[in-house]
Amino acid sequence: MASSLLEAVDIKAPVAVSWALWEDVERWPVFLSHVKHVQRIDGSTFAWQVSLPGADKSFVAELTEVIPGERIAWRTTEGVHHAGVVTFHRLSDTESRVTLQIEYDPQGFVEHLGALTNLDSTLANYDLGEFQRMAERQAATP
Repeated sequence: MASSLLEAVDIKAPVAVSWALWEDVERWPVFLSHVKHVQRIDGSTFAWQVSLPGADKSFVAELTEVIPGERIAWRTTEGVHHAGVVTFHRLSDTESRVTLQIEYDPQGFVEHLGALTNLDSTLANYDLGEFQRMAERQAATP
């Protein structure tokens, strides 16, 4: 059975700052605690290594849609079944909202436990909080 999560964070930084941080997929491990490494294979395909409580996973994902300043979508092509999209919303000249939506197929006891206990949502909230702090620091730096 597929699971999904939807999280959003409001950031005291313009969309351009939020977008610039997410745009470079290889930088995601800086603010996504469970992502250990992302390596570009070609223009739209990346090899991922993630570490979740009790499970380390490797998979290949491709970017399926990139609309600059608006959205980045991806889906796995090898390994775990997973798809996601992050969207960027302008709230004002100095504020933005970043929304993360992920659909995934929990396989095995640990992943099912994570989906059932909202561990996945907790991790996503933590990671978006890290991203928020990073974007706000960058926006405050002249």
